[in-house]
Amino acid sequence: MRCDPFPPETKDGIPPFEVIEGGALRRLVLTCDHASNRVPAPYGDLGLGASSFERHIAYDIGMRGVTRMMAERLGATAILSTFSRLLIDPNRGEDDPTIVMRLSDGDLIPANARVDRAEIDARVARFHRPYHDAITAQLDALEAEGETPVLLAMHSFTPRWKTFARPWHIGLLWDLDDRVAKPLLEALRAEGDIEVGDNEPYDGALIGDGMNRHGTGRGLPHVLVEIRQDLVADEVGQAAWAERLARLVPPLLGRPDLNRVAHYGSRAELRRR
Repeated sequence: MRCDPFPPETKDGIPPFEVIEGGALRRLVLTCDHASNRVPAPYGDLGLGASSFERHIAYDIGMRGVTRMMAERLGATAILSTFSRLLIDPNRGEDDPTIVMRLSDGDLIPANARVDRAEIDARVARFHRPYHDAITAQLDALEAEGETPVLLAMHSFTPRWKTFARPWHIGLLWDLDDRVAKPLLEALRAEGDIEVGDNEPYDGALIGDGMNRHGTGRGLPHVLVEIRQDLVADEVGQAAWAERLARLVPPLLGRPDLNRVAHYGSRAELRRR
């Protein structure tokens, strides 16, 4: 397996995505929407202090390491963002009003406070869209080879939300397509040493997010993985979770229902009817 060099940098001085070309298990496609806390030089620090970029509001702590380690162990394909979600959130649709956050978990982002549509569109064109185009290109190439890609979106969540201590070590988020979620939930629970959340700590039915766009929209089997951040804050924890998932996921890929395109729709679409 090889790591491709970063694609040509944007005029802002930061490449919008990183691709790890898969090997033996390239049909397994890992995405990491919030892999980085970097902000390109023209945007400075968005008016924030350095400490804000060490928090979950800037990126998914630990998940770049977990994603890269999994890809290396399995020969899977991986596409990772290289810019902070504070600049623009890759896990939102282009028309989502929260694609550029003005306030995040109590922090006002000064450079985003009065951002207009023209600036949002510019960030979409320079960062958000190239990242998603890279995912689309990988999926198109795999399908052209006769493969049915299986997508895992790699995320992490905070140990606490306000006063609530989240008990889950890992959660799987899914909508109506349960082809990956159900068997992976069973495999994780069979481990016996972890608390596993089913659509926890968030609901997996989000219109316009990465899995809705690349999984639900294309009829590809998929699931969003959330790991608690205190468990992957260092390389030891990242390696442990990468190893666990690298052990549990491959046996599922031989399931017949993961070798075909199937359109399940979404709960949000059903509610609109």
